[in-house]
Amino acid sequence: MATAEEGSIVAIAAESREFAGLLAHASSVSRLDWGIDFARRAAIGGEPWILAANGPGPNLAAQAASAALRQARPRALLSTGFCGGLDPALAPGDVFVASRILAPSSSREFFPLPAPSARPHAAGNLISIDRVAVTSAERRTLSQSGGRAVDMEAAAVAGAAERYETPFYCIRVVSDTAGEEMPLDFNRYRDAAGRFSRGRIVAAALLRPASIPGLWRLDARCRRAAVNLGDFLADCRF
Repeated sequence: MATAEEGSIVAIAAESREFAGLLAHASSVSRLDWGIDFARRAAIGGEPWILAANGPGPNLAAQAASAALRQARPRALLSTGFCGGLDPALAPGDVFVASRILAPSSSREFFPLPAPSARPHAAGNLISIDRVAVTSAERRTLSQSGGRAVDMEAAAVAGAAERYETPFYCIRVVSDTAGEEMPLDFNRYRDAAGRFSRGRIVAAALLRPASIPGLWRLDARCRRAAVNLGDFLADCRF
């Protein structure tokens, strides 16, 4: 039986704020009760979209993708949100379209479809791991594996698309660059499920006041990057 979500574009991110730029293009938005952190139905550019987020990392991303694919029969499944640069040529706010996804933990490779937009963007290999790449040294090591960018969810979403035989895209935006250090090691502040504990991050920042300017800069950069990503996705024709 057909559902209201049939033929939608389903986008999976880690956090709802990664959809902020795309939602600015929505003519209508409604909540979906799917048992995950964030699920919305939206009309964007005359197209039906489903936006889902459930936290960082492959396990939570797989839960979000499975929840969406149980409810919808999408014409496209999209892994989206922020990514870190491994190639020094990538700048904050650059849209990055993965042409290949490498998952070192499982030795899997996935090949997303090319971006359905003529807007300028970077492209290349994306490495998908279950941790934040905190230091420039870690990023250099990852780049030696052939990646231009790194994320935490794309491989899991690609695996779900494969299981459900759904066309798959991976379109992300650079939030942090190859040569920089994160203001905190965010990996230390994940809970048992893998979500970031904002309370623990705030407490850590208060104990390390020198990290606070870097956290503010990163937040501001993510806000601008989300706008760039949303403008790009709204222009896509899946």
